[in-house]
Amino acid sequence: MKYVDEYRDGNVARQIAAAIAQAADPSRSYHFMEFCGGHTHAISRYGLEDLLPPNVRMVHGPGCPVCVLPVGRIDMAIQLAQRPEVTLCTYGDLMRVPGSHGTSLLRAKAAGADIRMVYSTLDAIAIAEAEPNREVVFFAIGFETTTPPTALAIKLAAAKRLTNFSVFCNHVLTPPAIRGILEHPDLDGQPGPRLDGFIGPAHVSAVIGADAFAEFARDFAKPVVVAGFEPLDVMQSILMLVQQVNDGRHVVENQYIRAVTPGGNRIAQAEVAAIFELRDSFEWRGFGRVPASGLRLREAYAAFDAERRFAMAEISAADNPACDCGAILRGIKRPTDCKLFGTLCTPETPMGSCMVSSEGACAAHWTYGRFRDHARRAVA
Repeated sequence: MKYVDEYRDGNVARQIAAAIAQAADPSRSYHFMEFCGGHTHAISRYGLEDLLPPNVRMVHGPGCPVCVLPVGRIDMAIQLAQRPEVTLCTYGDLMRVPGSHGTSLLRAKAAGADIRMVYSTLDAIAIAEAEPNREVVFFAIGFETTTPPTALAIKLAAAKRLTNFSVFCNHVLTPPAIRGILEHPDLDGQPGPRLDGFIGPAHVSAVIGADAFAEFARDFAKPVVVAGFEPLDVMQSILMLVQQVNDGRHVVENQYIRAVTPGGNRIAQAEVAAIFELRDSFEWRGFGRVPASGLRLREAYAAFDAERRFAMAEISAADNPACDCGAILRGIKRPTDCKLFGTLCTPETPMGSCMVSSEGACAAHWTYGRFRDHARRAVA
């Protein structure tokens, strides 16, 4: 197949759905976690769960970098932006993520903080060059996918000898989070989800390679299929997972061969390794501190590290106790299990991060799934 439409062919989707139904053993159930928010969005947008037999269930995972950023890091960014000499540059989704006590970057901007939305790291570099009297800080977040552009921005700033540019680094790594779910599935006394396998993230795998997930197949006997984002990609990956479970196999398979290789993008990996090093641990929303799951700038680039440059203190802040984002990110609850969903919490009035980002499980279900829920209730 060469074009996008071919990956959205309804007739082929129904053929794969029939193959899944035929392959799925009626005497057992299958629970597969899609780690990536892009897959969550595709599943909701195309109604893929409606094509699956009742004993094949998808479990939403923590694959949205905006969603997993803890409240304390938002509070730190707001404090930084409130400094009169600082211009904080950030991606749009982060502007509306709630901090402590109902704050957000958007509200801080309305109150006078110099916070600007950018579309790339190069936009922040351009602002630093254009306004040499301002301290320009890029609020960097994301998984392995967005880390290389941040590394290149730091490299470019060093080459240009920019002395007013720095990065507030919140880049995190996906494999430690999957390990955290498997090693410590419960949350606040609630049992963790049953998981029979994973749909591996696509963009992340394009950078770190499909082999990066081999440890989960080996150590936890969980099959992993790296999948593309189109509906036929996801459906085919579910079929591959069902077949692995039926066969008693647990290996990494790569459905997304048009973009992902076993070893990933070696050039991007080298650029990241040159600029960043592992933190001992990093806090994830809903997970607490996860060992070796976050990055920080190496000592050689300390001048570009906003946390050192501005002596930023770590802030530990609790989530909104009424919001179930933490349990949803771990697959313990579904969006509709949260009592705030669709009432106090909507995309226009998000109470938690899962409703803010377009890749968040709550936002995806609000945009697409709630209409199917309404139709099901009407039929019942």
